[in-house]
Amino acid sequence: MNNGVRNGAEGAAPNPSSRRSDADHAPRRSPWRFVPFALLVVGGAACYAFGLPDYLSLTALVHHRETLSTYVDSYPLRAGSAFFAVYVAVVVFSIPAASVLTIFSGFLFGCITGGVIAIVAATLGSCLLFLAARGVLGDLLRPRAGRFLERLAKGFQRNAFLYLLILRLAPIFPFFIVNIAPAFFDVRLRTFAAATLIGIVPGTLAYAWLGRSLDDVIARSAATGGELTLSDFATRDISLGLAALALIAALPLAFKLIQSRRKTV
Repeated sequence: MNNGVRNGAEGAAPNPSSRRSDADHAPRRSPWRFVPFALLVVGGAACYAFGLPDYLSLTALVHHRETLSTYVDSYPLRAGSAFFAVYVAVVVFSIPAASVLTIFSGFLFGCITGGVIAIVAATLGSCLLFLAARGVLGDLLRPRAGRFLERLAKGFQRNAFLYLLILRLAPIFPFFIVNIAPAFFDVRLRTFAAATLIGIVPGTLAYAWLGRSLDDVIARSAATGGELTLSDFATRDISLGLAALALIAALPLAFKLIQSRRKTV
């Protein structure tokens, strides 16, 4: 009987060679996945070091609006391509100038054309930032994730499209935070791209439409003697309209949450 126990114990003992083989066959994450995110960090730091945000501020663009408008009239295709590239870089490097550029897209190219340029550029830049951050941030967060983050990750994975759509329609959080947050939770690229593309359309077109009245807003600001800010463009009607869109988008998510709770009761 002792022999039987010994044999059983020996049979249950793990084999060091099997451990080595399992480790050899385990998927290894390439260290090259850190390169895109590192390039974004270095590129963003370089943009701030060279003062790019100052050149893309509302004051600077207003000061050069006539020169920019003349260039667009003379070279529309070249100007549109340059504006598109700058907009993508602003989103990728998380420079807080997307709202200003969206207003100027409407001023320089018109509401529809400028809005389309801004929508496509913002979506492309967001996807590039999301892809660069997804592997790195996910690996850093998961080992430290607590119960709250685990529940949030599960909910985000179940309703990722609706979550993102609401965040895009209601600009409660900064744009770059919404670009990076889904990277923690293994959201699919097509889900992220679709929710971003659809969600930013109303707000982008609204800001591009406001850009058409840039000269009037500047005149009103000059009459009051105050400095021109983005709040001068945020009318009550636009704010109420975006809030209504966010509530409409939240209805399907609320309905799903109510259904899931009823099933668990």
